[in-house]
Amino acid sequence: MSATQTFKIASIPADGVGKEVVSAGQRVLDALAENSGGKFAFEWTEFPWGCGYHAETGKMMADDGLETLKNFDAIYFGAVGWENVPDHISLWGLRLNITQNFDQWANIRPVKFLPGVQSPLRKADHTELDWVVVRENSEGEYAGLGGRNLSGRGPGNEVALQTALFTEKGCERILRFAFDLARTRTVKKVSSVTKSNAQQYGMVLWDETFKRVALEYPDVETESVLVDAMSAKFILRPEDLSVVVASNLNADILSDLGSALAGSLGLAASANLNPERRFPSMFEPVHGSAPDIAGKGISNPIGAIASAALMLDHFGLHEEARRIEAAIEQTTAAGHLTRDIGGNANTDEVTETIVQALTRSLAAL
Repeated sequence: MSATQTFKIASIPADGVGKEVVSAGQRVLDALAENSGGKFAFEWTEFPWGCGYHAETGKMMADDGLETLKNFDAIYFGAVGWENVPDHISLWGLRLNITQNFDQWANIRPVKFLPGVQSPLRKADHTELDWVVVRENSEGEYAGLGGRNLSGRGPGNEVALQTALFTEKGCERILRFAFDLARTRTVKKVSSVTKSNAQQYGMVLWDETFKRVALEYPDVETESVLVDAMSAKFILRPEDLSVVVASNLNADILSDLGSALAGSLGLAASANLNPERRFPSMFEPVHGSAPDIAGKGISNPIGAIASAALMLDHFGLHEEARRIEAAIEQTTAAGHLTRDIGGNANTDEVTETIVQALTRSLAAL
């Protein structure tokens, strides 16, 4: 029986543990499709791009890679980075090459505290915590503007300029995205994060745009917080958070802090969205390539599997996304944990347990 709808997914495992966790996520999604009664299916095409590809070709991806990726419904990404390629080259050559050219301007990074996973945050033991970091993903500090000059003057005289780009349109669209997301949550609140006391141009523009946009959302509570104060708030008053929106760099750092507080970066999911759907969006865990454990079969697949759930949400398969998240929670609650979160299960064992929990829930329909 052919599926009613087939989603074409470009798989880019890339480097290190990316290969292991993308395989795990694909396994979970395929199990979901097999038990959907023909409602949907996934058609996978894997691309070998990454640092290994760079060693062979001198490039992080094929010259026509972006043109090829345009034909897919979504991109499922692993992790990028290896010792044979400088990090700034590997990142800009593959991941940022995709996010920038496909205008994936909204990056969503949920912070979820899972049952059975011990958080270093004592408050998590007795307080319901659940927030999401919304990251401006196209400009800000990662716009790639600047340069290195004056090296000809001799050692010690070179100058490097790194320019952060803030446009009113860029600020407005990510802030509206955050407000619209807040309206879908139990706690309707947006916390805007800048460092406008020290960065008096771009981030003051952000602050002013935030105040203007907020007037159109009178049903959503707001606050504007400096990034250093928000770092402290993540630890001391996390129960006050619902949607946290920040620039490219600040949200990158804050979301990693949130995931660490939840127990491990291995749990962290993300979605790089082109909300207008002019280009495919990309879904990836945020833990990196982890060279120290790559190839050992002990990486945590939960971040990648939770990213697959975000991809289902993007496809409009919200019930199926919640089923994957429930299967993850059942797995951690039962003590099936990888080493980074205090257990001794390997990647395959955790993945199989999630698949079994998912299959049971579908069989009960």
